[in-house]
Amino acid sequence: MKVNFLDLKRQYISIKDEVDDAIQKVLLSSAFTSGPYVKEFEQNFAAIHHAKYCIAVNSGTAALHATLMVLNIQSGDEVIVPANTFFATPEAVSLCGATPVFLDCDPMDYNIDVHKIESAINKNTKAIIPVHLYGQPARMDDILSVAKKHNLMVIEDCAQAHLAQYKDHFVGTLGLCGCFSFYPGKNLGAYGEGGAILTNDEMLFQNLLKFRNHGTSQKYHHEFTGHNYRMTGIQGAILNVKLKYLNTWTDQRRKNASLYRQLLSDCHGIVLPNENANSKHVYHLFVIRTKQRDALMKYLREHKIITGLHYPIPCHLQKAYQFLSKQQKICPVSERYAKEILSLPMSEQLQIKEIEYVIETIKEFYRG
Repeated sequence: MKVNFLDLKRQYISIKDEVDDAIQKVLLSSAFTSGPYVKEFEQNFAAIHHAKYCIAVNSGTAALHATLMVLNIQSGDEVIVPANTFFATPEAVSLCGATPVFLDCDPMDYNIDVHKIESAINKNTKAIIPVHLYGQPARMDDILSVAKKHNLMVIEDCAQAHLAQYKDHFVGTLGLCGCFSFYPGKNLGAYGEGGAILTNDEMLFQNLLKFRNHGTSQKYHHEFTGHNYRMTGIQGAILNVKLKYLNTWTDQRRKNASLYRQLLSDCHGIVLPNENANSKHVYHLFVIRTKQRDALMKYLREHKIITGLHYPIPCHLQKAYQFLSKQQKICPVSERYAKEILSLPMSEQLQIKEIEYVIETIKEFYRG
């Protein structure tokens, strides 16, 4: 048996007729950039997360960058980010000319360690970007409390956390705004690139609409320098089809994660992911830890099970940030975990027999 890390073809086949019909409608209407299909998706994506506004853009990175630019993050500013995240999080800060300040991850949930935030704040600090990593919400109460005390903006990176909840509130609605990615492998993925920003702030909403369209709300009248971050009509139409299934798909991911957890509970060679009691984890990834990571990964590959590494090099150790001082790059938990983490196959399309095969193969490895 072969178990793919993610089977997007299987997902497409399950909704093929609806997707094909949606694409055909875009082609026949020639609504290729922005337009009614993107607007419909924006309205629906905002509604499903109980947010007032949604601004669709062409990637999750664009969502972060546009937000920071509109919020006037610039050279000389500092933005607190986790070291354990995808590179786009600090990259968006750097694209604004500002400096990302990396903090270590919490040993239990792998998100930003909230106990380290306050000591990292100085007169140059303007914002905090918590990442809801792997689909697990960060500890937003603590983050928002520190941010309020120091008058900082909180921009949620929700790229991996569509429909995740923190204390019954959807992520993306707790801070000033939330930035989402629709990269194909995400829980809600486009057939190409895509992203969005959710917010309840009307002024931010209006400025983001302009920024994604060269700083204009009226053709050829540019109020400020923006960017071309518009979502295409085809991606909007596809996402709108898939959005109808997101609740069901999320429930299935959680069931698959529960089965993994149940059947791996007696496997003493690994550490299972923790799920915080006050959160709804949506399991974009199911990440285990093991001291024998590379050997286990190789063994699984030999048995036709494809796994992933998220992320093998923490952001603060990337070559792009070699200019940072040693003091700015002290994140021992992230560094240790980067050598131990392994992402098992996870999607709503994963079948029970496939999960059982993965688990049995893991147990065979540890039985030696």
